[in-house]
Amino acid sequence: MDETTGRRRAPAMDPEQRRAMIISAALPLVVEYGPLVTTAKIARAAGIGEGTIFRVFTDKEELLAACLEEALRPDDTVAHLGGISLDQPLAARLVEAAGVMRGHMDRIGEVAGALASRGKVERAGTADMEEGQRARESGLAAPRAALAALLEPEREALRLAPERLADLFQLMLMSAGRSGVRDVSDAEIVDLFLHGALSAQRGSDA
Repeated sequence: MDETTGRRRAPAMDPEQRRAMIISAALPLVVEYGPLVTTAKIARAAGIGEGTIFRVFTDKEELLAACLEEALRPDDTVAHLGGISLDQPLAARLVEAAGVMRGHMDRIGEVAGALASRGKVERAGTADMEEGQRARESGLAAPRAALAALLEPEREALRLAPERLADLFQLMLMSAGRSGVRDVSDAEIVDLFLHGALSAQRGSDA
């Protein structure tokens, strides 16, 4: 603790560690306050002085952009998908994967939605919009590959290649999130994905 100010000193960190710590503290506040969140609030949540933020980030806008970039990062999502046991039946694998993917997309939506809907947000230029689109696609590509790996053991029994089905499954999950129909369960989505809309009896009559 600093004896002159009574403030607990932040532990020694390299710039990247401090950057990650500040972003982690800022993310829930960004969801709550959007772009109106103050660096003073973020500093208090991180247990650091406000000036420390500006030794890592040029300004608040750079910090907010870093928070959105962090929300888009698929690392944890891919790790969770990769940890799903292939010994389970396919339906069980996909239900577990759907929960992971919907959680990832919810986090992106919370941060992006908070930044876009509260306060005055400047319209991004064309270059920024294109960069944002590339970042979003990059954030979806790795999970899509992990989904394909979950389908791979059934390749010979599938109507389409695992890569194509992973693309369609991801699209279904994204559509369910955008529609706002949160009472559709992961199991219902997976059942519709695997078996379609027709009942087994109707399908045999067609």
